Amino acid sequence: MFSKENYMWMLAGLLVIALGMILMSGGKSNTNPAVFNRDAVYSPLRITVAPILIVIGLLMEVYAIFKKPKETKA
Repeated sequence: MFSKENYMWMLAGLLVIALGMILMSGGKSNTNPAVFNRDAVYSPLRITVAPILIVIGLLMEVYAIFKKPKETKA
């Protein structure tokens, strides 16, 4: 049903989505849980870049599904 190129696009899309999810989760925001660190939680990386990467990954998945395989001459 899909060609090797389609699967490569799907894998690339999944990797971009995973990268976006990892960036969105971030790291340790603070050592003291009683103190709210606004800069760590609302950083531009978490609220802007990561969702854009996730959307790009989803668009790559859609492209991979709808891409027609190249025809080979027999």
